Amino acid sequence: MATLFRWLLRLASAAILMSLIAVGLVYYLASRSLPDYDKTLAVKGTEGEIEIVRDNAGVPHIFAGTDPDAFFGLGYAHAQDRLWQMTLMRRTVQGRLSELFGRRTLETDTLMRRLDLYGLAVRSVAAQDARTRAALTAYAAGVNARIDEINAESLGRGAPEFFLFNAPLAPWQPADSIAIVKLMALQLSGQFRDEILRARTSLLLPDEDRLKDILPDIPGEGVAALPAYAALFPGQKFTQFAASRWNDTLSPFPERGLAGASNAWAAAPSRSASAGTLLANDPHLGFTAPSTWYLARLQLASGGVIGGTIPGVPAVMLGRSEKLAWGITSAYLDDQDLYIEELNPQGPEQYRTPDGWKRFLTRKSIVEIKGEPPVTLTLRWTDNGPVLPKGAFDLASITPQGHVVSLAWSALSDADTSMSAAIGLMEAGSVDAALSASEGYMAPAQMLTLIDREHIALKLAGAMPQRDPASQSQGRMPSPGWIAANRWIGIYPDSANPVWTDPPGGLVGNTNNKIIDRPFPLHVSFDWGDSQRINRWSQLMQGREVHTRDSFIEAQLDTVSPAARTLLPLIGRDLWYTGEAAPEGTPERQRQRALDLLADWSGEMNEHLPEPLIYAAWLRALQDRLIRDDLGPLADEYDHVEPLFIERVFRDVDGAGAWCDVIRSVAVETCTDIARLALDDALVWISEHHGAALESLRWGDAHQATHKHSVLGDVPVLRYFVNIRQSTSGGDFTLERGRTSGKDPEPFANVHGATYRGVYDFADPDSSVFISSTGESGHFLSRHYDDLGQLWRRGEYIPMSLDADLARAASVGITRLIRP
Repeated sequence: MATLFRWLLRLASAAILMSLIAVGLVYYLASRSLPDYDKTLAVKGTEGEIEIVRDNAGVPHIFAGTDPDAFFGLGYAHAQDRLWQMTLMRRTVQGRLSELFGRRTLETDTLMRRLDLYGLAVRSVAAQDARTRAALTAYAAGVNARIDEINAESLGRGAPEFFLFNAPLAPWQPADSIAIVKLMALQLSGQFRDEILRARTSLLLPDEDRLKDILPDIPGEGVAALPAYAALFPGQKFTQFAASRWNDTLSPFPERGLAGASNAWAAAPSRSASAGTLLANDPHLGFTAPSTWYLARLQLASGGVIGGTIPGVPAVMLGRSEKLAWGITSAYLDDQDLYIEELNPQGPEQYRTPDGWKRFLTRKSIVEIKGEPPVTLTLRWTDNGPVLPKGAFDLASITPQGHVVSLAWSALSDADTSMSAAIGLMEAGSVDAALSASEGYMAPAQMLTLIDREHIALKLAGAMPQRDPASQSQGRMPSPGWIAANRWIGIYPDSANPVWTDPPGGLVGNTNNKIIDRPFPLHVSFDWGDSQRINRWSQLMQGREVHTRDSFIEAQLDTVSPAARTLLPLIGRDLWYTGEAAPEGTPERQRQRALDLLADWSGEMNEHLPEPLIYAAWLRALQDRLIRDDLGPLADEYDHVEPLFIERVFRDVDGAGAWCDVIRSVAVETCTDIARLALDDALVWISEHHGAALESLRWGDAHQATHKHSVLGDVPVLRYFVNIRQSTSGGDFTLERGRTSGKDPEPFANVHGATYRGVYDFADPDSSVFISSTGESGHFLSRHYDDLGQLWRRGEYIPMSLDADLARAASVGITRLIRP
């Protein structure tokens, strides 16, 4: 027995030793790619010395004698910290993910090949102005200098992920940067998903008023009646399928409601306590680790520029210079339309046009798949745009037999000058110059908020499609592509884009709200991203005669839900303080306790309070009860509460109270009945997932922000190192927006919010502040992987100074790039 014990002990010791050696080897290989920020490196392709000063937050301050060298330095810094992220984005837009991830990403690659965004980017290089082409070339050289250094010095392949996924690194090209801008346009565009949902819902709801309830128009000028979707295709049959879920974290196609959101507002000197202009901006994107944004400062010939960059793109996309500050918000411009194209029964290689049958423009494309034979695609384009596969986005349920679907989109241009506009905006010295520079901006469409030292402005920047006033669906649903009136006429001139400069009230702002009431086709959009936050913003702005940097920060971090304040009195009006006393442990007693908590609640979605969770669960259960019997499986697509719908129902606007009656039951249910049943549903769900002690609930436990690594985030053990989870305040309709997932098992997880926050004060520009949601590094072993995320969660910021001496005084390293 003693001998057996000794051998078991030896084997266990050997296993432990081997495990330690394996862990040490993994750590050594992974740590080899950690960048050294304090060094001198000889590189080719520069005009002079470049100095990259990393401050104590890891933010690079890049100093160079010429603008091309400054962009070279930015390319090198991006590749130091985010090379895997850049590579993954490039492969995504090229439709080449399956080479690394196999069949899992084939659907994504297929769609990206059909859109041909990378091919359009390659052809768009020639459309850029000379200044931008020089910036793109220098930036690519900087990225390639880092790749050459990695290969020459065996620096761990540049990132740990490259050991797990064999991704040969091709040199960076100018077209790659333009392609990433187009990829961002895709991630921020969701109008075509709204068209699909409206068409599917129209096929199920025979009553036009009920369609207006569930897909309400933002209050304002009325919209003329639209035909039912089926009426656009008389004699055709449609088959409803259960909603499909596309959950691949590598897909760049946003789910409905997650295509982009943001806040931005500005104050003129007359509304500023310090008599200087102010601007606050927080663009909202899906949470990832690392964040989309990379903070950086460039010293250009026009002066210093600091703010948020996107790895792979040689521009400060939002931030400030010494003379100008700019912020961006998703404009919700309707720049996408779906068309139903009729195939020629005599030959499916042709489709119907206003002038008769025409051949598709076709091209073969081969998708390489890891571990499997390649797949050959036949890509087809019509006059309206590329043909999409019926299996994507539930298109089969709205496509008649013998037809296909094509997409028109302003980003599908091979002369896209958005990159030149971004470079021009960064170098503009005044609001007027910035407005002029934005004229070349095409996609993604953004609301551009601007300040210089004296003026403020708000403008829609983007290519606005010109539609025929006789369009059958007005771009709200897919329409027959062979009818001339449904086709785009072209793009409106920039002068048609709405703009506001120096308004009398001294304030401008956008929360993705409806910005203008203009009749179709100059309407901008019918579907907007916000109907609630704008009310809270207006209240906070008008509550003070003058504002400060701190009051702008306070508004940016505000967590009061105007939707909760509006809806709770409506849905609970017949439930509060009614009913008989109920014994402890009964559903009635639990309901009374929940109502008592909500009665005293201010609507603040604070992470430490129980009321936000009770409210959110109640509203979710309520909407599901209202629509499930009418829509069946399609109700799963309505996975976020629509406050305007709930309000219409409980105010019985145009008979909307009819939703409360369950059509499959004999009894006639009232809205009070449904509200009571929904509250009971919510309390059962809370008890099963968070416990029955209502007073002990925390909203932050359910509303955790998960910044997930795109490829390692679901890997056992590794996910604890690469994902960043944080308890957060806010909700779907607060200014500090934390968009919930809407999906089980964590329907209230915070998946989409402010990935960057900045507040700029031109009374004292160096007092400006900013922050991103994770950290500068994409390397999970770096201390800069999540250091900014802790500040972000607490609502804190870091200095946004252009003082070079301050950056050097607090530096953690200085990289000098010199000529050989």
